[in-house]
Amino acid sequence: MGTFLQHLTNALSLGSLYALLAIGYTMVYGVLRLINFAHGEIFMISMYTVFFGLAIFLLPWYVIFILTIVVTALLGVLAERLAYRPLRDAPRISILISAIAVSYFLQNLATVLFGGRPLTFPQVPLFTDVMALGGVRIPRLSILVPLIAAALLLMLTFLIKRTKTGLAMRAVARDYDAARLMGIDLNWTIAVTFFIGSALAGVGAIMWGMKYPQINPTVGAMPGIKCFIAAVLGGIGNTAGAVIGGLVLGFAEIMLVALWPALSGYRDAFAFVLLIVVLLVKPTGLMGEKTTEKV
Repeated sequence: MGTFLQHLTNALSLGSLYALLAIGYTMVYGVLRLINFAHGEIFMISMYTVFFGLAIFLLPWYVIFILTIVVTALLGVLAERLAYRPLRDAPRISILISAIAVSYFLQNLATVLFGGRPLTFPQVPLFTDVMALGGVRIPRLSILVPLIAAALLLMLTFLIKRTKTGLAMRAVARDYDAARLMGIDLNWTIAVTFFIGSALAGVGAIMWGMKYPQINPTVGAMPGIKCFIAAVLGGIGNTAGAVIGGLVLGFAEIMLVALWPALSGYRDAFAFVLLIVVLLVKPTGLMGEKTTEKV
């Protein structure tokens, strides 16, 4: 039972991390119908920001955490303004290529600025201490991550469902032209979407760094792919689906390793196999709906 509880908390923690990142992916896709391939690199910049703030400038952890989330959110807005907005009315393939270019640009910029040598993410005892619950030793982070993810999801749901900004986001996601005719500021709404999605990537990066403390310019590549898989699994464009997809992917990976330890080296491959199966069986994802698009 102790081992089962250990795996359960690990799966819940990992699934919540995937969910945090997948929400950012799915929000941008829901509004722009764009796969933001730079999401993983924004995640990476967040980890470097925390490292330099804590290890080099010795700022209090709560100050640098807030600063990192703000910087990450603004970086997402800047990417949208420079790389995506000028191509908004261009063919879909053009904006896709631009997203890939932003990803490679940020990755190579980090290599030039910070070097390729791996760094160790600073650890904060409040998050990394181990708790003993009924004879089971559980990292405090495994408890905090699901709670933080749940709180942020509730706040996001309230924003989308109960505010004018959320109403504008839903209108833009439904139809650009109709939203313009109704007087909605398209640029502002899309910028807010990128701001929120990138801020969630910043929160996810902080939690990820506490759990997996190695930093390098490519550290965001695999988490970015995993959260994309989680978003597709849940139904890309659906916020609740992104959460469910993240939890399902996290539980599947942890339980795979728990049941067959010899397969621990194939966790990443398993995620891709799961993606292929979902695309073959239910391409719209667990909570996705079939839609028709204008051509």
